[in-house]
Amino acid sequence: MSKKTVIEVNNVSMEFNLSEEKTDNLKEYVIKLLKREIHFQSFWALNNVSLKIYQGEKVGFVGLNGAGKSTLLKIISGVLKPTKGSVKVDGSIAPLLALGAGFDMDYTGRENIYLNGATLGYSRAEMDKKYEGIVEFSELEHFIDVPVKNYSSGMRSRLGFSIATSVSPDILILDEVLSVGDLSFQTKCQERMRTVMSEASMLFVSHSVSQVRKLCDKAIWLHKGSIIASGEVNEICDQYEAYVKNL
Repeated sequence: MSKKTVIEVNNVSMEFNLSEEKTDNLKEYVIKLLKREIHFQSFWALNNVSLKIYQGEKVGFVGLNGAGKSTLLKIISGVLKPTKGSVKVDGSIAPLLALGAGFDMDYTGRENIYLNGATLGYSRAEMDKKYEGIVEFSELEHFIDVPVKNYSSGMRSRLGFSIATSVSPDILILDEVLSVGDLSFQTKCQERMRTVMSEASMLFVSHSVSQVRKLCDKAIWLHKGSIIASGEVNEICDQYEAYVKNL
């Protein structure tokens, strides 16, 4: 029996226009822009990328800085619209694309739990049932009524991960969020990924190849916006590490 396709990326390309001019402030930038004194250089972050993710797959993305990994996850999550191509997603997505993504910094941790839950489509009653577990896992009991703007980056990462993995999404997207925090919390996150999230599909970006090996069963190697190789996680990670050693 064939597996269900939950994500299908078809010939996706993403163009950014980078300003060649340096300006000291927004006012100067706007004036130069109106005078047409600002020139842009085209940069393609992704070039004709196609891939399929199947139900339950844990897929890690490896590649050097600027390879297009984060851009691809943002497009799949709906944060960015591709310049060319299309993306089809079948299922609910919980994206952790950056520390504090989706948080209202003026709200407390408690308020953000319910805000994020509503964004993911869960009622207040449903989040009431999950609330204690989220707080306990995040280890933020003493700070839960403090505004998130006063949290450290590690605290925001803990809370965001705790919320996203408590609501059982069909697809979990993680971009470098497991690299923040102490070793014990990273270990706890990895254990949750292996148990609570066992039925979900996962897309994972990390500079830690060892984390990709631990958490994923498949890997995709991106280089300068294109897919170089994809397949079994250890095979692809071995190829990528051999390439990096020869740089």
